[in-house]
Amino acid sequence: MHDQIPHFIPEYTPAFVYDESRIARQLALLAEVRRRSGARLLYSVKALPWEALLEAVLPEVDGFSASSLFEARWAAEFAHSAPRRVGLHITTPGFRAGDMDGIASVCDYLSFNSLEQWRRFLPGLPARVSPGIRVNPGLSFLDDPRYDPCRPYSKLGVPLAEFAAALAGEPGIAARIEGLHFHTLFESASFAPLRETLAHLEQGLGPRLDGLRWINLGGGYLLETERDVRDLAGVVLDFKRRHDLDVFFEPGKAVVGRAGSLATRVIDRFERGGKAVAVLDTGVHHLPEVFEYQKAPVLREHRPDGGHACLLVGCTCLAGDVFGEYRFDRPVQVGDAVVFENVGAYALVKASRFNGYDLPALYLRGADGSLRLAKRYGYGDYRRLWAADEAAPLDGSGPDI
Repeated sequence: MHDQIPHFIPEYTPAFVYDESRIARQLALLAEVRRRSGARLLYSVKALPWEALLEAVLPEVDGFSASSLFEARWAAEFAHSAPRRVGLHITTPGFRAGDMDGIASVCDYLSFNSLEQWRRFLPGLPARVSPGIRVNPGLSFLDDPRYDPCRPYSKLGVPLAEFAAALAGEPGIAARIEGLHFHTLFESASFAPLRETLAHLEQGLGPRLDGLRWINLGGGYLLETERDVRDLAGVVLDFKRRHDLDVFFEPGKAVVGRAGSLATRVIDRFERGGKAVAVLDTGVHHLPEVFEYQKAPVLREHRPDGGHACLLVGCTCLAGDVFGEYRFDRPVQVGDAVVFENVGAYALVKASRFNGYDLPALYLRGADGSLRLAKRYGYGDYRRLWAADEAAPLDGSGPDI
């Protein structure tokens, strides 16, 4: 396999490799949606908060969306240094009391996930922060509840009927609320669900929508083609013609998902029960969604009609550390490199040092295909994670939650 794709294999493996050209292409598509529709583009930091990516994204977006105090503080380091105004949005299933002052000091828009937290924290929110509510439209477009924000008993957002009743019955909410946030999709290549969701919100809230300043359509949309750009821009334009609101959307995976790959090498190979097994220098602890969702990642070297099947497994002690069975044109050997594709989002942020194995290195691939090492972890990083911190309280005390 070394003679197949040597150009793309980094010196150090395992390694996440991010394609700068692909990121630029995705940002160009999203920018075109913004240009045609007037929507405001946010990058969802949770997908990948890597410094090099945030620097690349910053000139092309209207702001960032965060899910925690640390994400917000990190994004603020970039947003507040930009030569133009860059907004910072935040929503999370639960705000901690001890975090609120820090969040309010850096964020411009805050969407509460429940009416209970709205009532608890709104009085202390500075006037410069625009308050909103995350609503749950209750429309499911996914068969798998693990992905579905609108699953039964969902923790994500205030049910639409409950929110409408609160607007009608609590004057304080109607007087202070400035925006709505919702997120109902996951890797959607169609914008029909978005159109249906907006129609459902209009039906449920009626003229109360027009008393708001903004609406955040969330993320979960995949953009790959001119048709995708046209369709998403069309949905936004239709909505804006009916309602004079600022419209935000916050892609994360759409920016970086297909731009990232995980390069790895075979470190052992043997037969078990007549099946070839290859152990890699990575594991599902570096791609946790493989285990979480029991799905086999796309492998660049896989050949559906290849004559040699091989089970690719990880190097940790977890029995279920298995990527899946793939087919190759020739037998897999120790030292061969293989590359898992389309894993740029939500992999590194979930990756762990299980069994003491280090996090993958980080590389950037230039437009000419060259690789540039951007970050490599070592034992010092592992030791700092577990060594005692003299400044840490030993009595278990922590922030007020």
